[in-house]
Order: sequence, then structure tokens, then C-alpha cells
Amino acid sequence: MQIIKLNSFIAALLLTAGVSGLPAQEPEDGVVIRSFFQEALTSYEAYHNLEWLCKNTKGRICGRPQAQAAVEFTRRVMEGMNLDSVWLQPVMVKSWVRGEPEQVRILSEKYGTRELTACALGWSAGTGASGLSGPVVEVRDREQWKKLTEADVRGKIVFFNQSFDPANLSAFSGYGLVYWQRSDGPSEASALGATGCLVRSMNPETDDYPHTGITRYADDVTPIPALALSTRSADVLSARLAQDPELKVFIRTTGKEGPEVLSYNVIGEIRGSEFPDEFIIVGGHLDAWDISEGAHDDGGGCMQSIEMLRLFLKSGIKPHHTLRAVMFMDEEVAQRGGQAYAREAAAQGGKHLAALESDRGVFRPRALGVAGTPDQMKMTEAWKLLFKPYGIDLVNGGGGSDIGPLKGYYPDIIFMGLIPEDARYFKYHHSPSDTFEQVDRREMQLGSAGIASLVYLVDKYGL
Repeated sequence: MQIIKLNSFIAALLLTAGVSGLPAQEPEDGVVIRSFFQEALTSYEAYHNLEWLCKNTKGRICGRPQAQAAVEFTRRVMEGMNLDSVWLQPVMVKSWVRGEPEQVRILSEKYGTRELTACALGWSAGTGASGLSGPVVEVRDREQWKKLTEADVRGKIVFFNQSFDPANLSAFSGYGLVYWQRSDGPSEASALGATGCLVRSMNPETDDYPHTGITRYADDVTPIPALALSTRSADVLSARLAQDPELKVFIRTTGKEGPEVLSYNVIGEIRGSEFPDEFIIVGGHLDAWDISEGAHDDGGGCMQSIEMLRLFLKSGIKPHHTLRAVMFMDEEVAQRGGQAYAREAAAQGGKHLAALESDRGVFRPRALGVAGTPDQMKMTEAWKLLFKPYGIDLVNGGGGSDIGPLKGYYPDIIFMGLIPEDARYFKYHHSPSDTFEQVDRREMQLGSAGIASLVYLVDKYGL
């Protein structure tokens, strides 16, 4: 299969490079991929766009004005790229307002008062203006929690204090082991009669940044105030409890849920030259928590998705299938953006061949994942040498919460993913420290070029 169009830069490379020895399906593949990396690494466009997004739409959780500003910004960016189509896809989303700054303090007759650093979990109930106080029961892990009864918990504030296992080599695996405290802990505590809940931030480091995130209450329980403590504050509270088990904690938070509001996914595409009704999509989620700039989670993933299209345009390559960049709304709360995209895609007809989600931070890429059958993965073996010069492996794996709903409509869709180094990701995740300054341009752009290269190969050869 021939590349339909090449710009002069790639054509020159083909003439001057020793293409006969390239480890590729066809000789030009290595040259095209090299051009993607050279363009990405020398360009500041995506990086500057990420800076604007972070600094001008901080706190863009769904339902808030900042989220709408982010929608308009990414729409304008893609409209300025000479794409074939750019449009907004309506999505109704929930809304929630954090309210006044949270207060958490230790009240101890032995040691006096000590302020702690905390933030409310998303969609947590408020305490009311006067706040509340009560004795504390500390929970170190899931097994201990399962043994507690209503008599142990009723009328108390439950303090979930399971920390990341420092010996776990995978940050995402470590997160999976402690995530229950934030997602399910407050609801389960309420079911046992707790009046409030404190959760150790999902952070492997010790610092003063509290990490928020969604918490969900079962339909048959009364929502209670739930706040995340910074890891340093969690350590302080745990130490004080060991010294004074009778201490109390005061908490005050005024968050409340608002009405549902209209928001949007933002979509841009390059139409396919041969199969315009067959789609390969790359996406990230545009929403970010209200205390954060959302640089790694997931503004960077959005910019990489747009950059994939820009790299194709810059190269002059016309894809065979239609390529889309999708900025999903509402990943952090209810994933309605991904659900809306899948429903509308199915209603419009056509076929989604492959989907890649970038939502693990934009650190240096370690691998690109393809969640394929054994035969499909055997085909990707032939591509591995193409990525070796850039330090990127091809592995089995891929997917994400926003592209996941597509599987219900397209059972044969191939899920893909960018897999960066993950050691630092949860240090910033859902916290005020997830800022633009924590993003390295080269690392982000290595990921952008890797994504574009994988899309190029899937578009050309299929799987």
C-alpha cells in the first residue's frame, strides 16, 4: 500500500536515508516515523497550548465555567488547523461546588489544637456552616475495616489511613490497592453510622498537597462529609491518635451538588482518503479537578491527541481511514462524555477500528499498548524495531474509561494506549501540584510522536 502524499522533507529523507536496511514493513515507514519524532521534538505548539489550558482553565471540572472555557479553547485550536471537520458534541453533566475553604483540626485535651491540610472529596456532602466534631476510628487496611461493626463506628469520624505500598513497582497497581478508601469508604462508613470521613490522599509521597477525587454513595445511605487529608496531615493525625485515643476532630466543608448542565465533547478529524466511514480515534479527557490545573490528568493527553492530527497534517500524509482527536468531557465524575460519543458514533453508522486513550500522564513514554489477539500481537512484533530508536516498546494492553463504551457497539475494536513512566504520576494526580510546570516538553512530545506513529501503522496496515 503506497503513501498517498509526502511532504518534501520526508521525500528528501527517503532519497538520502539508507532505506534498504530499515526494519519496517516497507522502507518508508521508518522515515515517516522519524519525521514525526523530529517534528514533535522541535515544536513548541502543543506545549504552549497546554500552558494556556492549564493557566486559563484551572479547575475545569464538569459543570463549571472553566470547563466551558476549555471546550472553547480546544475548539478554536482545532479550527485553526485546517482540519476537515471540527464540532462540539453535547453532553449533559452533573455539577458540584466545593464552597468555602475546608477546615480540619485535631482537638486534644493533652496536646491542644492542630490544623490539618485537607480538601473535600468530589460530590461529598457538606457539614453545614457550623461544622461537626467527633471521636475518630482509624482504619489501616481493608481487612481491618471488614472486621469493624456498627458499634465500633456509629457517631464517629472514620479515618481511612491505608498508604501506598512503597515496595510495589507499579504505581497504578499501588493505586488500585488503596483506591477503595476514597471511592467506597465514605458510603460504607455512612452505612455503619459514621458522621464523617477522612481519607488519606492517594499519594505515594509525603507532602502537604491533599488529593481529591470522586466518592460515590449507595442509594440506600445518607451522604456524609468526606475529606482527603494530605499524606503529611494523615501521618500527624495517626501519631496523635496513638498518643491520645480520646481526641476529637473538627471538620467543616460546604460543598454541595448543583443542577445538571450542558457541556460538550470536542472533536476534530482528518477524513480518510479510502475509508472515510472507518475511524481511528485518539483522545484524552478535558475535565480536571477543581483544585488542579490538570496538566498530567489530563490536559497533556488532550494536547497529545490534537498533536497527532497536527503531525499528520505537517507530514503531508493523507490517512486511508478517518482520524479523530476527541476531547472527552466528564471522565472524572460519571464518564458521560465517553458514553455519549459511543452512542452517537453507533447511531451515525460507520465503523470504529481502533481507539487510543492517553490518560496516564505525559511523562517519558515507556511503551505503547495494543490490546489485540495473539495474531494481532504477532503483527505488532514486526513494528517493534521501528520504535526501538526512541526507547519505546510495543506491549499487549490498552484501553481507558472514555473509549471503553465503544466496545459495546464495536466488539472487534482494537484498544490502544500510551504507557509512560508512572513513578511520579500519583504524586500529582487530583491535586494542586498537577501544574503545567510539572510537564517536560520533550517527554510529552516523545509520547505525541509515538502515538502518531502507532496510528500511522494501524491506518496503513490494519490489525
